Amino acid sequence: MTEDSPSPTAPAENGDTDVDDIEIPEDVRRYERFTKMDGARYERANDFLRDRTYITAREWAIARLCADFRTETGVEMTKIGNHLPELVPFMTDTYTPQAVNQARAAFEEKVRKAGATFLYGAMCDFFTAEQLDDVMYEATEVAKFLLEVEGVDLAVGAELDGEERISSTMREVRAQSAALRHDELTCPHCGEEFTASDAATDDAADASD
Repeated sequence: MTEDSPSPTAPAENGDTDVDDIEIPEDVRRYERFTKMDGARYERANDFLRDRTYITAREWAIARLCADFRTETGVEMTKIGNHLPELVPFMTDTYTPQAVNQARAAFEEKVRKAGATFLYGAMCDFFTAEQLDDVMYEATEVAKFLLEVEGVDLAVGAELDGEERISSTMREVRAQSAALRHDELTCPHCGEEFTASDAATDDAADASD
């Protein structure tokens, strides 16, 4: 079985439990996160994600469910696994709690690694401020699309505000990374000294150009 393949549950230990006999809880019946994907096949969702992210459709769906079915004492792994086909249209098999936890852990690990990779790229001076804006724009568009598929209604004003805050944060990241790369914030090319706030201002000017 590959990483991209769904991991169905093993038979129940006592061998007597029929999935069709499991009563569907009210919160499962009311769950509407993925209704926009009614009729979609796992392979299609997976191909879309694999072309644009590091996660699989299985990891995406289960990470979302783990966030939505989190309680004060933890995540309802058994409920998610038993009712996965009812919760997510493109998932056709039930999962064991262990399989749910495995997919959630895989999602978390990939997010951490992708975050470290992106942050290094932003801090290592490989990208210009304009190129970083392009990277962030593309990433934001994919993230917004996934949220919309999940049923999140994104207002235009909130989108623009979020994009501006992200751009502002990335300019600050570039400014602070200059302090790590250059002793006393001295330009290695001309010897000019500058502060982190100066670098942030320069990046903002570059972005506006």
